[in-house]
Amino acid sequence: MDTRRTPRRTRTGATLLAAVALLVSGCSSGSTTRTASSVAEEAAAALAPLPRSTPVGLTRYYEQKPAWRDCGAAGFQCATLKAPLDYAEPSAGDVRLAVTRKKATGPGKRLGSLLVNPGGPGGSAVGYVQAYAGIGYPADVRARYDMVAVDPRGVARSEPVECLDGPGMDAYTRTDVTPDDAKETGALVSAYKTFAEGCGADAPKLLRHVSTVEAARDMDIVRAALGDRKLNYVGASYGTFLGATYAGLFPDRAGRLVLDGAMDPSLPARRLNLEQTEGFDTAFTAFAKDCVRHRDCPLGGAGTSPERAGKKLKAFFAKADARPVPAGDADGRGLTESLATIGVIAAMYDEGAWQRLREALTAAMRENDGSGLLALADSYYERDADGEYTNLMFANAAVNCLDLPAAFASPDEVRRALPDFEKASPVFGEGLAWASLNCAYWPVEATGAAQRIEAKGAAPIVVVGTTRDPATPYRWAEALAGQLSSARLLTYDGDGHTAYGRGSACIDSAINTYLLDGTPPTDGKRCS
Repeated sequence: MDTRRTPRRTRTGATLLAAVALLVSGCSSGSTTRTASSVAEEAAAALAPLPRSTPVGLTRYYEQKPAWRDCGAAGFQCATLKAPLDYAEPSAGDVRLAVTRKKATGPGKRLGSLLVNPGGPGGSAVGYVQAYAGIGYPADVRARYDMVAVDPRGVARSEPVECLDGPGMDAYTRTDVTPDDAKETGALVSAYKTFAEGCGADAPKLLRHVSTVEAARDMDIVRAALGDRKLNYVGASYGTFLGATYAGLFPDRAGRLVLDGAMDPSLPARRLNLEQTEGFDTAFTAFAKDCVRHRDCPLGGAGTSPERAGKKLKAFFAKADARPVPAGDADGRGLTESLATIGVIAAMYDEGAWQRLREALTAAMRENDGSGLLALADSYYERDADGEYTNLMFANAAVNCLDLPAAFASPDEVRRALPDFEKASPVFGEGLAWASLNCAYWPVEATGAAQRIEAKGAAPIVVVGTTRDPATPYRWAEALAGQLSSARLLTYDGDGHTAYGRGSACIDSAINTYLLDGTPPTDGKRCS
């Protein structure tokens, strides 16, 4: 579900859903057949809207006035708002929310605020808007909207959840996620427990209140504080789940909503993870077909099938599992199988990163130099040169493990599911199945469940899907569009994660017209 976003979004909105978290993605190649049980799972109850009137206990939150101050460069302002820690008991304490905006530059009539979320969960919306959206969104959009972001509770500047220090995260990211025996399985379980215990020790109360439903309710407080009658919003990857949840809770307050790289809220965690695994396989197939056209491709020459290329990559992962590849790291880290896998997956989010991945694989497989893949993995995990990590992975797990019951309850359950995951992706399936075990050891029980979101009565909502998206499969966009009563499905026939701002004039024109004029694209419109 994505996360930080650059102009070409070389990073996710889905954090492998932490390679140890939600794993939410799976671009459908059409090979996964939905069983009767999975269809029944998708017939979950619909999210119920909240009453239109503001509960008395929340009045003080809705009547807040932001105290804006200049922050950073390029004309940004920042403020802090408060939300109740527990919406069921507003008197139990507050959560501080970091908000930023860049006011509309003109000319043209101001259209209010445009709230932006880049995904994750765990991606900093404030950081994204200040680094890109507030200066990189189309000039016409920035001219007429205040560009606004709020870091969701538990994320980045909004009371961030913390779990492990830098050395602890280094050890965690090197943990073998394809255990070969009982000892390695025990080490993986121990790593998940250590991670979970660290999160629980840091913020035991907050950890129970970082759900997507609560974050969506926070957005309504932000909307009111901004003085907007309705919420205008662009959400990518996990941000689509957040935006759809807002529409489901407050359909009468949903303005112009763009949900790009859509998630399907009706699926339970195991199904989400399995379909995301298939999505990464679809993306790898596209990469492999491109790679073998180049002379320097280490996965094979012209005519090599994606299946054969996948076997070569899997063999390389096995070698790294037995003996980490030297990476010239200042902290002495070698490229383990787990880090190599993440490095490859990181490049699946944007076809613009394929050349870099090809070069990194060539160095690792032919020259015994793992530095390129390690750099890709570090970028994915948001590890800096000093060995420190942002709270992306911590918030990612905290939200995912609260939103849905765990995909697996034990290593035995993972082993029984391995054939399905390995069928979905011979290259990534085993590792992603074991990565789905992390929520089994979470210190608090899930409060959410899979459910449809219909948002009856909402204004038209634009749902965007990319046909070969590695992190949020196209079928999820179709599913969400089928649930939302006012959805218009906009399709990008292409590679990479999400579509808006990634080079398609057709997609960008359709979305910009909707944001500026309120005219949504025709349902079913396709672009390339």
